[in-house]
Amino acid sequence: MKVDAGVPTDLAAVATVARRATEAGFNGLWSSETNHDPFLPLTLAAERAPGLDLGTAIAVAFARTPMTVATVAHDLQRFSGGRFHLGLGSQIRPHIEKRFGMPWSRPAARMREFVLALRAIWDCWDNGSSLKFRGDFYSHTLMTSFFSPEPSTFAPPKILIAAIGDNMTRVAGEVADGLLVHSFTTERYLREVTIPALRSGFAAAGRSRSDFQVAYPGFVVTGSDEEAMQASAREIRRRIAFYGSTPAYRPVLELHGWGDLQTELHTLSLQGRWADMGGLIDDEVLETFAVVAEPEKVAQAILARFAGLVDRFMLTVPRRDDLEAWAPVSESLNAETPADHGGEFAAG
Repeated sequence: MKVDAGVPTDLAAVATVARRATEAGFNGLWSSETNHDPFLPLTLAAERAPGLDLGTAIAVAFARTPMTVATVAHDLQRFSGGRFHLGLGSQIRPHIEKRFGMPWSRPAARMREFVLALRAIWDCWDNGSSLKFRGDFYSHTLMTSFFSPEPSTFAPPKILIAAIGDNMTRVAGEVADGLLVHSFTTERYLREVTIPALRSGFAAAGRSRSDFQVAYPGFVVTGSDEEAMQASAREIRRRIAFYGSTPAYRPVLELHGWGDLQTELHTLSLQGRWADMGGLIDDEVLETFAVVAEPEKVAQAILARFAGLVDRFMLTVPRRDDLEAWAPVSESLNAETPADHGGEFAAG
């Protein structure tokens, strides 16, 4: 199982984190898109961490067009020497329409078409094919030599789709190279909902599990002493509550019989009572969503839940200057192979 860390949005800190992640034995660095651009930090990381995979987890697809995403991903793939993974997410309707001012409709179908458009654009640039992509949401039919970048000597970037719902997960299984499991996913939801949906997508496209990677940015609660453990728990409770307030993520809570919790969290969010929401996440909910363990037991706890289910585990590291402390975890996870634990969804 590969183990990854997050790259900071503070561009001045990227070089230090990249070095520490390399020294601690991490396999990759992933950026996120919240209040900063997700691609810029990876450009710096590509230069400072030449042995690590790089990826976006996520870049908001529907805030952009396939052509704009194809351009930056193509550049990063070439600059990184073929190590870039393009993780795409749909975001939710209010953000796409009200924050980005972009259209929203049929997100799963739109994402499927977005990925196919990316592949058509890259094929045009790398192999000289004629650009004739026409879909229900996107149309790309013009490409002249002046605007076509130099062909890449590397394969196109791997595309991963972030998903929780059945439809988007099936699309990932059908057309993407991997799935970015949402942090707000439990082991039970992964087994009972996500994996069957992926298998449906594989079957529709005639694909196999061996062509696909599953990456999971899991919640981890740990600490060197009781005070640090409690501080970590408070932060993760806050994150679980934030995601739980989103109606689109209600099915995860409903699977565990906690639908009423989603209603309560959503009500508090509408009232702007964000600081109060974490108090609704009791120990049972916390331990269902997060790996809760002392530092020396974190790797064992992760493997007990996810060996054979996920290929990459993205550690939630509150302080990136403590990356060296995670070296034993990364070493243990790197040493694990699907054959060690088997599992119904082990990689081929």
